[in-house]
Amino acid sequence: MVLSYELARDLLDIKAVQVNPSDYFTWTSGIKSPIYCDNRLTMSHPQIRRKITKAFMEMIDRMPVKPDVIAGCATAGIPHAAWLADKMDLPMVYVRSKPKGHGKGNQIEGACTNGAKVLVIEDLISTGGSSLETARVLQEQGAEVLGVHAIFSYGLNKSAQLFEKENICLETITGYDELLDVMEADNRLTKSEHEQLINWRNDL
Repeated sequence: MVLSYELARDLLDIKAVQVNPSDYFTWTSGIKSPIYCDNRLTMSHPQIRRKITKAFMEMIDRMPVKPDVIAGCATAGIPHAAWLADKMDLPMVYVRSKPKGHGKGNQIEGACTNGAKVLVIEDLISTGGSSLETARVLQEQGAEVLGVHAIFSYGLNKSAQLFEKENICLETITGYDELLDVMEADNRLTKSEHEQLINWRNDL
């Protein structure tokens, strides 16, 4: 089985991703959504988190330029960045959402030298704003950001446009389309519900 579909099924099974076409969730932004994603739950499932690390390593193998440093987005990207960096024997840093309010006021924690080739690890891509902010902070410190790799993406047009505008490559292990395909194949969705959910995403 293709890993993207296998992982989509894993996320459903542990309820890291929940889909309800008849009773929408409310995101922090206020958007009413038929899907809710909490990939933090993968931390509690060693077999799945190892699968995620393996998928990230396969994605890196395909990169024409390899990273010197793995960077985690705070907060949910941090553990996956740590497991990946450990497996690849690479330095790791993480980037705070804002500079620390005491001490040296760091926003980047860990050593990231000027000119370092950095890969950003994120758990979830919605609009992509937090990942791109992480990339910007790293670039301002002299790093060369090779791209952003994430576990799951909603596949919103807005995120694709933002990454293209910033000229930063985005790749995810799995996403919304694979998830709906798996749900329909497993009889968790009807064809009409599948179509409804695709239309919701495309209309955002």
